[in-house]
Amino acid sequence: MLQGFNPANENIKVYIDGKLLPRAEAKVSVFDSSVQGGDAVWEGLRVYDGRVFSLDAHLDRLFDSAHAMWFQGLPTRATVVDAIKQTLEANGMRDDVHIRLTLTRGEKITSGMDPRLNQRGCTLIVLAEHKPPVYPASITLSTSSVRRNSPMSVDSKIHHNNLINNIMAKIEANQAGTDAGLMLDKDGFVSEANGVNVFCIRRGKVRTPWADYCLPGITRATVLQLCRDNGIPCEEGRISPSEFYVADEVFTTGTMGELTRVRAIDGREIVNKHGESVLDRVQDLFRELTRVGGTKLV
Repeated sequence: MLQGFNPANENIKVYIDGKLLPRAEAKVSVFDSSVQGGDAVWEGLRVYDGRVFSLDAHLDRLFDSAHAMWFQGLPTRATVVDAIKQTLEANGMRDDVHIRLTLTRGEKITSGMDPRLNQRGCTLIVLAEHKPPVYPASITLSTSSVRRNSPMSVDSKIHHNNLINNIMAKIEANQAGTDAGLMLDKDGFVSEANGVNVFCIRRGKVRTPWADYCLPGITRATVLQLCRDNGIPCEEGRISPSEFYVADEVFTTGTMGELTRVRAIDGREIVNKHGESVLDRVQDLFRELTRVGGTKLV
């Protein structure tokens, strides 16, 4: 699975600190913290018919991550919302749009690691692209040798830009000929895939790993809430790879790909022995929510 270039994005405008710049001119300084050390936080958002889905939840996580990282000189929440609105309007975007919202620690006065060198406030970037959900109808996973970060290293609750851990797992998946890498925690239990959360369904119960090592995704939380609201048994827990192998259904969740069925893990086909598809029901509930939910901006 490899994304291709969409010609519709060739002439998009990108918001950077109050300016809407053509794609070819959309750049940050070599002194920006995102360049110096991957020192930034970000969110992925999706737009449905002019509505940004789960906008408040994404902004909460963005500002929580920035606070945990001790960012100074943050833009206001209203400024971020207005920047998103400006970007969508400038590009004439209303549907099948993905937004990469990035907040860096900002530009440094000189090269270095010390956050005290950041004296100009944060850098706000809004990159909106014409991008329908990127995953095919079903995908394959392979277990990665790269372990997901422990809170002892970098807490997954911080949605930071340092994605080397995930990128290494993705490289392994590419080499294995699968779509994504299944990442485990230090004890060998499933955490998440390299870019998405994972769920398994067994005998009608929807299960997903605790968000101890994985990112507690917005779409993940939405799925759990949909299950609770509609009488579908669900739980978080410690789940081993073999439990995923023998599940009736497995799927991933994320803003860029929504809900995607997994057809095989490490060469093991996922066989629905239960009969009825719980995933189909959850997908229908999610699609209906995206049809009516979200914050209207354009």
